[in-house]
Amino acid sequence: MAIRVERMTMRDVPEVMAIERESFSAPWPVDAYRRELIENRMAHYFLLRLFPAIQPEVEEPEPEEAMPARRGFLGLLVPRLWRPQVPPAPRTISIAGYAGLWLMVDEAHITTIGVRPRFRRRGYGELLLVTLIEAALDINARWLTLEVRVSNDLAQQLYRKYGFHDAGIRRRYYTDNHEDALIMWTDELHSAAFQDNYRRLKERLLDRLEQEGLVLAGWPAARRIT
Repeated sequence: MAIRVERMTMRDVPEVMAIERESFSAPWPVDAYRRELIENRMAHYFLLRLFPAIQPEVEEPEPEEAMPARRGFLGLLVPRLWRPQVPPAPRTISIAGYAGLWLMVDEAHITTIGVRPRFRRRGYGELLLVTLIEAALDINARWLTLEVRVSNDLAQQLYRKYGFHDAGIRRRYYTDNHEDALIMWTDELHSAAFQDNYRRLKERLLDRLEQEGLVLAGWPAARRIT
């Protein structure tokens, strides 16, 4: 199987919404992605494209209306009264996961990372995190920050491995169950300590994916450090 790291476009939204419904109890409304991709100049969204596309393991049900709010961040920004119809997802699977961030002055804020359930525990979520770090470096962010559920121990372990530190709590942050969010920040992205750890982890991940037979194309593989 081959994967290419690409920027998300409007044509990808139906399949991204299908992954949202599989992955989150309160997905973003479809219009949130339209706003992010078309109107928000601070936003940068990426995905993992599968080559070739594959058939779903089971027939996916027809989508229902999007829920009006998600697990935080954009759920706080998108109006709750309008519930747009979700377009039908493609009958083949071409996206394994997606991720995005905002650049606000010199701070990059991770807004989302989502991976299809069937592709989890393969390093794809970590690859998306690496993609976001590459993006943050490219747009000259000095720090990277995110919110994560206080109960999501696995995600917190991944973030800490890549140099994120606990920085506080946002009470009742998530709109579906009012769970608290842990705020996490990196050290300065261009510092020697962060760069040394990041480069080592990135090389280890790319080597692992290569050894497992995954052909990785596009960015960040094209910027692999030798």
